[in-house]
Amino acid sequence: MHAKLQRRQTLTDARRALVLDAARTVFSEAGIEGASIREIARKAGYTPGAIYSYFESKEAIYAALLDESLMRLQAAVAEAKVSKSRPDKTLASKAQAWFDFYAANPRDLDLGFYLVHGMRPRGLTSELDHELNDRLYDALRPCEDALLAMGLDDALALQENTALFAHGVGLLLMQHTGRIRMFRQSADALFKTYLVQLTQRSAAPAMNEDADEPVEAGQPDLFGGTVQPNSTDT
Repeated sequence: MHAKLQRRQTLTDARRALVLDAARTVFSEAGIEGASIREIARKAGYTPGAIYSYFESKEAIYAALLDESLMRLQAAVAEAKVSKSRPDKTLASKAQAWFDFYAANPRDLDLGFYLVHGMRPRGLTSELDHELNDRLYDALRPCEDALLAMGLDDALALQENTALFAHGVGLLLMQHTGRIRMFRQSADALFKTYLVQLTQRSAAPAMNEDADEPVEAGQPDLFGGTVQPNSTDT
């Protein structure tokens, strides 16, 4: 009986994977709005009714694809090296891990930002959006933890982590669209430079504290202005 149930589960998993592979193609061609259960079923070689036995809607299929992507992202970040005595090295390692993941998997970046059919803001259901956003944030949290370990307060660590992700995603989009070539620059090299600059300015509060010197009112941000330590803007 156990072997029979195991074979049935294996077959179910295989069919589900086939549906997801077909859906990935349909979403890349038509986007969320343009995709349909009927077209996904046609690509998978099933009837629409068979699809509903695995997923309740096309949004649920998209969420499953994105969830799978985020799990692989989390695994890549988790495998990145941690230095207990050098949080700056941990920051660089973890940040480079998520950047490299999306650099190597551009379709995962498309999935994560609903870019399979343009850049207009989109979402799934509110519940799915929150669940998937939390999973993405969990993958980025190690960078924020490293910034906290470097001496930043909660608000500034969140702000810098947000800016880090925004900077990296911008570079990735330029790389995947080929626009980075017009500047004759390397997205990876620019990201590494940003990490060095982030490490330098993030280490400043801890250095001042160790030297018993007062911390200045603000830290320089990416554009040369100042960021107030108590600011919550992201």
